[in-house]
Amino acid sequence: MLGISRQTDYAVRVVLHLACLEEGTQVSIAEISQSRSLPMPFVRRLIRPLVAKGILASARGSSGGLRLARKASEISLLEVVRAMEGEVALNHCVDGHKGCPLSAGCPVQSVWAGATLALERHLDGIHFGALAEGPHGHIVAHQKVHGEVLQA
Repeated sequence: MLGISRQTDYAVRVVLHLACLEEGTQVSIAEISQSRSLPMPFVRRLIRPLVAKGILASARGSSGGLRLARKASEISLLEVVRAMEGEVALNHCVDGHKGCPLSAGCPVQSVWAGATLALERHLDGIHFGALAEGPHGHIVAHQKVHGEVLQA
């Protein structure tokens, strides 16, 4: 299967949770973990790369927590994917850092490159502000565990 990692899926859920809150709202990892049905130790590991890439801001201490570092409308899905996965490349031959000795004569290399570019453009055009304004059923969907809705 071609896809994103579980950590990227969870990172998207963390950012989406914060995007659904009033701008500037800071919440604990425990609240995000419970609200989005995510294991707290896993969420803790996701925070560092998201902070490093300027997607989240964190504060320590009793009044600490997490918040978006910028407006949700300024954070793209591509940024979160890159923060967690690195550059998008559907095949090693289109990874700009590696290169392929067969690329000049390979008819498939340009197809991979085009598909990678299309995916990047699509993900870059999706912002968390729009995702947060979408159907609010996603909040309930993420609260379901084994068919039961968690009480917040």
